[in-house]
Amino acid sequence: MHRYQCVVRYAVVPSTFGYVLAAATGRGVCSAALGDNPTTLIDDLTRAFGHAMLAHDEGTLNSWMDALSDYLHGERMSLDLPLDVAATPFQQEVWRVLRTIPYGTTQTYQQVAQRMGRPAATRAVAQACASNRVALIVPCHRVVRADGALGGYRWGVERKRALIAHEAAHADRW
Repeated sequence: MHRYQCVVRYAVVPSTFGYVLAAATGRGVCSAALGDNPTTLIDDLTRAFGHAMLAHDEGTLNSWMDALSDYLHGERMSLDLPLDVAATPFQQEVWRVLRTIPYGTTQTYQQVAQRMGRPAATRAVAQACASNRVALIVPCHRVVRADGALGGYRWGVERKRALIAHEAAHADRW
């Protein structure tokens, strides 16, 4: 008999930025993703957490989905949700810094590296952003290239552009 190491509960809801999937273990959010198709989001979750038993469970995740929805409607400027994400110490440090970038603003990968006291780690910062499985909670969309170009984004550059514009339009509330 196959034994799962953990249970990952998930929910998918529509938003103005496509669909939002949130998934969590008993310790916290392990994935928060944006996409155009719920099936694709669930397939990606299955690939990423094949070791886990996946359970669709909107009830358990209701308060976290409400927080994500409030954020995407400009009614909340940050998401202080518990996380359960496997990451290296470097990635954790990058993500800690990303969570301090003010709502409605951006910083460059170089600025993030400098804030960490590692000015030569620009590419490593970009890689840590690319490996971020908890979009919005760890706002990697707020990091841009030194020339002002958006760079990449796991959920699409157009979605990144829209998130940055959305935050800028709602930043005056805070």
